[in-house]
Amino acid sequence: MPPNPDEQTLLRRAARELQPGQVIALGPGLPCQVPAALPPKAPVQFLADSGVLGYAPPLDENRPAAAPVLDSDGQPAALTPGATLLSSVDLAAMLRGGYVDTAIIQPFQVNAAGDFIHWTTAAAPGLFPPGNAVDLTAARRVIALMPPTGADGRPNLVSAALPLADGRRCLDLVITPAAVLRPDPAGFILLEIAPGWTAESVAANLAAPLTVAPDLREMPLDPPDFSAAIPAGKVYPDGAAAIHDLNPGATVMIDGFGGPGGMAHYLLVALRDKGAGGLTIISNTAGIARAVNFGTPPGRLAIDHSILIDHGQVAKAIATYPVSPSASRPSSFELAYRRGEVALELVPQGTLAERLRAGGAGIAAFYTPTGVGTLIAEGKETRTLDGKEYILETGLRADFCLIRAHKADTLGNLVYKGTSRNFNAVMAPAARTTIVEVDEIVAPGALDPELIVTPGVYVDRIVRRPPDFSPYE
Repeated sequence: MPPNPDEQTLLRRAARELQPGQVIALGPGLPCQVPAALPPKAPVQFLADSGVLGYAPPLDENRPAAAPVLDSDGQPAALTPGATLLSSVDLAAMLRGGYVDTAIIQPFQVNAAGDFIHWTTAAAPGLFPPGNAVDLTAARRVIALMPPTGADGRPNLVSAALPLADGRRCLDLVITPAAVLRPDPAGFILLEIAPGWTAESVAANLAAPLTVAPDLREMPLDPPDFSAAIPAGKVYPDGAAAIHDLNPGATVMIDGFGGPGGMAHYLLVALRDKGAGGLTIISNTAGIARAVNFGTPPGRLAIDHSILIDHGQVAKAIATYPVSPSASRPSSFELAYRRGEVALELVPQGTLAERLRAGGAGIAAFYTPTGVGTLIAEGKETRTLDGKEYILETGLRADFCLIRAHKADTLGNLVYKGTSRNFNAVMAPAARTTIVEVDEIVAPGALDPELIVTPGVYVDRIVRRPPDFSPYE
């Protein structure tokens, strides 16, 4: 059934809030119809609580895609080029981690403080089933689409406190068929008004004070024009360009396991050549590939974190394996530590992985039994849960992340090869700027959505490793 005129107004006005390159999470109900109000191939990515990132309405409503994905209403949708599929865990992490630009929801009731009751909660009195509405409030911006009154004439926008709420002080904008309003502690501020309405008629439908903005304007309902929109490109010509703003004193995540596989060797060389010092590096290892020579051809040395340490660029490492397993072949970091040139924060490998995941998922801290009663626990908060002792560990974030993948599309979606995935995938969401080196860059849609491990939402810059580059010196 097509939307009624009031719903059409809501959807057309909501569409104008979207900007090129944004990730837009849509709640169930009216928000699921927003994609149909956009021009074809609009440069935004819609996120549904089914786990699909990057979808559009089917081209033919009577014949949906052969293998359809579902939107937040459980209706068939079509994947767009560069789409990815997320688990519920990854979906929640993307929201909490601050990677969703805008969430659009359909509340049942909203108050001037920006609190709301979701329509799913109102539809099942006493059960409090908000669905994913609570999760959606973690988006950078939250927009409500709703009629100003209920079917019984009751105002949906009120000043009174809501005794039961699915979100508190989280709404940035309320769009009704009559007006666009901003919640304010003193009431609602009227920003835009639909044709045929007056401020007095809008106020008559509210159970809250209404203030008219000095720059009140008529609500624009024409479709957004994305024709001239060119989203910022993520592909950089070389390593030096990709790390141009990685300056002294930065915290940098650098993947690495025991051997050279899966390490961003080309970007490491670029960072060494740039010369930025005073770095804090976060890594599973701190340069043992060069010491142990796993998989290294005879007579060669693996390029790893050691080239930064030998160049005097590292001030501190947060790592699991900072030293060589062989006393006769110490790592560069171990030697520098003995000389008092670098500091160390030792982290168990599983705890490091979880601290990285927590940092990327917007989780400040967590309790773990790992390290209880050891040096790892010194100075950390402990707590006994169900008779077992745990220590508190904090999430890790960084200024930059240098990782390696096998392929990327130009949107930044990544696939890995073999065990080189290790820490690359968990580091990508945990940095302010994530830079990846790959063997091949392809067009959106060339990667199987089922095989994409790291969504492009987490990747800021891509550089292709030169075919003649060697990871050994």
